[in-house]
Amino acid sequence: MMPTRSSRAAVAAVVVLIAGSAVPAGAQEKLTLGLPGIPPVFATVLQYTAREEGFFKKYNVDVTLREFDSGAAAARAVQSGNIDVSLSPTPVIVNMISNAGVDLVAIWGMENPTWVLATTDSAIAKCADVKGQGVGVDSINGARSVAMREMIAPCGLKPDDVKQIPLSANVGAALIAGQLKVGVLHMDDVPVIEEQLKKKLHFITSMREVNPVNHYLVMVAKRDTLAKKRDAYVRLLAAHIDATRFLKDPKNADRVAAIAKPTGRAPSVAKTALGKYLEMEFWPFDRDGLTQRKLEAVVENQKRTGAIREGKTPVAYDKLVDTAIWRDAMELVKRGGK
Repeated sequence: MMPTRSSRAAVAAVVVLIAGSAVPAGAQEKLTLGLPGIPPVFATVLQYTAREEGFFKKYNVDVTLREFDSGAAAARAVQSGNIDVSLSPTPVIVNMISNAGVDLVAIWGMENPTWVLATTDSAIAKCADVKGQGVGVDSINGARSVAMREMIAPCGLKPDDVKQIPLSANVGAALIAGQLKVGVLHMDDVPVIEEQLKKKLHFITSMREVNPVNHYLVMVAKRDTLAKKRDAYVRLLAAHIDATRFLKDPKNADRVAAIAKPTGRAPSVAKTALGKYLEMEFWPFDRDGLTQRKLEAVVENQKRTGAIREGKTPVAYDKLVDTAIWRDAMELVKRGGK
């Protein structure tokens, strides 16, 4: 049977549609990656290194780095479909999935939090003394806020027992200016503040002290977006593997310290922080950073502190992560990106 004019036209239309939607051979796949903090936290030096040293380009993925007030805000942008992937606090992601059923999945992680609860006032000597104080955090229910909740829980305090002051990544600046006395800080915040204040900070407690088995950040995407753009995410992680190796090489320390400029750290401070963070394997080296024991400890912490609401089912490890993306990325690295 000969095809009719209408059937030939339909076939032609389908061919045109397919041709118009095809990705040209060799074209870079595009992703927008949300980073925590304005200015971004020091953890993001890895992503800036991947960009500045050409590792994204090497693996043929076009990555736009976009800063957000907090990692929680970046995760919400992933949820709404405004960006493809974010680097967000592990407890925040656990709570979003457990409480609201948001279908996010982690593909890479940073396992070692560096949070400390510190003060400029020596009279605030212990956890119980924080009651009623203004405490600098990134955002309400953001990474610093969640860390604060965990660090004050052992002395019976809850978030409502303090006054949380949302400041994005500017908690240190507020302490220096005398606008507040207590803040949740990263390890690399401390020398900057002490240099400006010309005195030592007093440490009330730390995350390592209260929850030694923990997890800091995860890289997350919506499950359906991950399925649609899987190859791009594999290439993204391949670039991360190369960037981590670059950070770890001592001969690159000065270059990395210069790349860290967006974080607001002077090169000398950045170089010192880089050394300390590499010692604690802040960025996972040749592994995905999604250790089950550590992630399940976060889930348990969030359940114990009431962040996962009563009656909600805490997210299971197998639903929280997809480790196959990183495995494929490592294979791509071994093949030299081909």
